Amino acid sequence: MKIAVVEDEKAHSDLLLRYLEEWGRETGQPVLAEAFGSSEGFLFWYGEQRDCDVLFVDIQMPGMDGMELARKVRKENGDIVIIFATGVGDYLEEGYEVEALHYLIKPLSPKKVKECLEKALRRRRREAFVTLHTGEEILKISQEHINYVEARGRSCCIGRTGAAEPLEVRENFSELERMLDGGEFMKCHRSFLCRISNIHHIGKTDVFFDDGSAVPVSRRLYRQVNQRFISYFRRQ
Repeated sequence: MKIAVVEDEKAHSDLLLRYLEEWGRETGQPVLAEAFGSSEGFLFWYGEQRDCDVLFVDIQMPGMDGMELARKVRKENGDIVIIFATGVGDYLEEGYEVEALHYLIKPLSPKKVKECLEKALRRRRREAFVTLHTGEEILKISQEHINYVEARGRSCCIGRTGAAEPLEVRENFSELERMLDGGEFMKCHRSFLCRISNIHHIGKTDVFFDDGSAVPVSRRLYRQVNQRFISYFRRQ
């Protein structure tokens, strides 16, 4: 598990790194942890690496605070597990915005840190991922965070939960149909796949997702999409 710690106080950072290493030894889970003294330092590293499973971040820091950092990271990556460490509990509502896994109140408890790591590990094991090509990068993306796939010529655009802009990938529509879980994704239009579990409601001409985004639904497929949507949530 690749973990980044963003914390401006070295004593807190060193303590958290120690807890992470202890958890790795106790569980046999490989842990590669790296600490950063500022949000800006992490973003510079992340801009080149783009490889991080869990982000522990202090909220109150000079310069860019931890909440703003989390917003920037979440815009690009819906999969990374974000865990806040803070001296106050005043940010819970803002944490929902970036889908934070947990808040740890300082001073940090080894028991709480390790519980968060177990929860993060369970979440990662539960998720199904696809590996996609975008420009010169290869990205691992959670299927759970894909709302839709749109065919655009020989490539596709991926609409992800909470992302401001769709992600353009080199894979074509047929390839993505084969790669994605057929129990979760279906065509709602000849040029669109949608994830059933992420649908909020279906209008006469559009499918609306939980984050407010929408894609068209064709008249030919309208009934099938409705039936799948109703059946899915009846099972839940």
